[in-house]
Amino acid sequence: MKLKPILQLSNVCKRVSVGSQSITILKNINLEIHEGSMVAIVGPSGSGKSTLMNILGCLDQPSTGEYSAAGRYTDSFSPDELAHLRNDYFGFIFQKYHLLGGLSALENVEIPAIYAGISSADRRQRAIELLTTLGLSDRMDHRPNQLSGGQQQRVSIARALLNGGNVILADEPTGALDSDSGKEVMQIFHYLHELGHTIIIVTHDMEVASNAERILEIHDGMIVGDRPNIQKAGRGIYLKNIPTDRRTQPLNTAQTPLTRLPEAFRMARLALGSQRLRTVLTMLGIIIGIASVVSIMAIGEGQQRHMKEVIGPLTANKIEIRRGTGWADSGAEGVHSLVAADVDLLREQAYIVNASPTTQVQSVVRFGDVSLSATVSNVGEGFFEVSGITVAEGRPFRLEDIQNKAQVVVIDQETRRKLFEPGTDAVGEVVIIGVVPCTVIGVISDKSKDLLPASGANVLLPYTTAAVRLFGYQYLDRIMVRIREGQNSVYAEKNITRLLLIRHRIKDFFTSNKDGLTKAYQETTRSLSLTLVLVASITLLVGGIGVMNIMLVSVTERTREIGIRMAVGARRSDIMTQFLVEAVMICLMGGVLGIILSFLSGYVFSAFVKEWKMIFSTSGIVLAFMFSTLIGMTFGFMPARKASLLSPHEALSQD
Repeated sequence: MKLKPILQLSNVCKRVSVGSQSITILKNINLEIHEGSMVAIVGPSGSGKSTLMNILGCLDQPSTGEYSAAGRYTDSFSPDELAHLRNDYFGFIFQKYHLLGGLSALENVEIPAIYAGISSADRRQRAIELLTTLGLSDRMDHRPNQLSGGQQQRVSIARALLNGGNVILADEPTGALDSDSGKEVMQIFHYLHELGHTIIIVTHDMEVASNAERILEIHDGMIVGDRPNIQKAGRGIYLKNIPTDRRTQPLNTAQTPLTRLPEAFRMARLALGSQRLRTVLTMLGIIIGIASVVSIMAIGEGQQRHMKEVIGPLTANKIEIRRGTGWADSGAEGVHSLVAADVDLLREQAYIVNASPTTQVQSVVRFGDVSLSATVSNVGEGFFEVSGITVAEGRPFRLEDIQNKAQVVVIDQETRRKLFEPGTDAVGEVVIIGVVPCTVIGVISDKSKDLLPASGANVLLPYTTAAVRLFGYQYLDRIMVRIREGQNSVYAEKNITRLLLIRHRIKDFFTSNKDGLTKAYQETTRSLSLTLVLVASITLLVGGIGVMNIMLVSVTERTREIGIRMAVGARRSDIMTQFLVEAVMICLMGGVLGIILSFLSGYVFSAFVKEWKMIFSTSGIVLAFMFSTLIGMTFGFMPARKASLLSPHEALSQD
């Protein structure tokens, strides 16, 4: 009974375009190869034998005609189905070995099993068994450049057998070897043939072809001879304990690029590590970009917090009521309707924390023989809570001080420095304000200096004392109100206006909402920070373009590697994932180094700027990592796609 062929070509032609011309490489090839046979395809250079091997191994597709492998026609196969077939059914052995220089012998052998979804432990065990059987047990950790030609070819044979290698395709397998190594390789082929493997050898050497049981002669793209070789060479060498099963476990066809990510990261690490200098230079743009963005965000955050500490107490939740109808009202001096009763009314409102009357005059303050001109602010006991001013020594005003018109005063640090000797306790001393002697009961903390009503020396008096002792009138210049946290200051301002309008009957006052100033400042600061971040992002864009450029160069340089991976079963998604992962790894490592650089810049910044510091937020760091990943995926996509669309046979033909 005639055996059914496992490989069959019917009227296969292969044409390629060279410029505007179409060249026919194979012409009406009809061929059947049966399981377990050993076939040699011979012919001179340029005869089309390598093209025929590429079609047999699904590295290339015929232009016309039909090709059936393992009982299935391949013309309707998708690229991934062809990759599956190469991985599951064929084993390739090349004249130039086609081993990956950055991997050890053991790692090179494992590659097909990675794309087959075989577990790490199983594939490593089988690879070790194969290399040991082929006499390379002491060379497993060696890289290709540390192996002889014969040893490299043995590694490629082990790689071809790892996933089973039902059909072994050998392209000039002894062409780069010396005669002794060539004989050893042919003996291995004989033994594999005896184990049931189908062996197809492409060669121009009739001596090598004489080892086959069938010899096909090809010339000018046509098979001109097909004869059995009765005088074929003898049996193969005995290979002790060679694994006879064709696969350790079934191909995991349900595996996705996501489940292969760990291997992709490992291979990307090896690829980037082999070009360390270029990898670092590529990362440089990302490092600078991320450091710029994170540092500017930290500077902006630090500036906002600093200004909030400085300006916040001056403006947050505060409303001022002043005499007159507006800032430019020339008749405001004649308005005397703001009085202490208005303050009492406002204090009764649930949305108000406290309120304080305020008037200001310039006066001479004396202590002993020393005198100075100071701003005298006449306030109520609620002034300290409303303004946020704190007392470092002594105490602030109390209600009884206001009610008793007590001749007491609270001074600031500037007044203390000018009136008293260093180290002198000012609390309890008596100073003369105008002609009124007052006892110092408190000294304002230095950190509250920006909250005082005026620059220079400031002293605070109970407004009742000032009205009786200094002014002789009871009306107020303004009332300061602090709104409770969480209350809407706009609504509060409207309610205050309504209350005072009912009381005064006419609108002889106007309000100033400090929250508006705060919001305007915050908006300005945010806009400035956003502008700076956008400017810094240009550096990231340039860095991303650099990543894309280098990855495109990498694809060009590693075209042969891509071909090797595709030949042993890598899908397009595998190739694309690997190059995307490399781009993302470059950007992520650049992002980490950029963040470290920004922290170092913060340390340097704090050494020169004492008033405030850079504030690094978790959101800023997370955003930096997101930027890094996005840049890697965006600018790595085009090179990765270009790599995945390469044809296996064209990629393998690259030097």
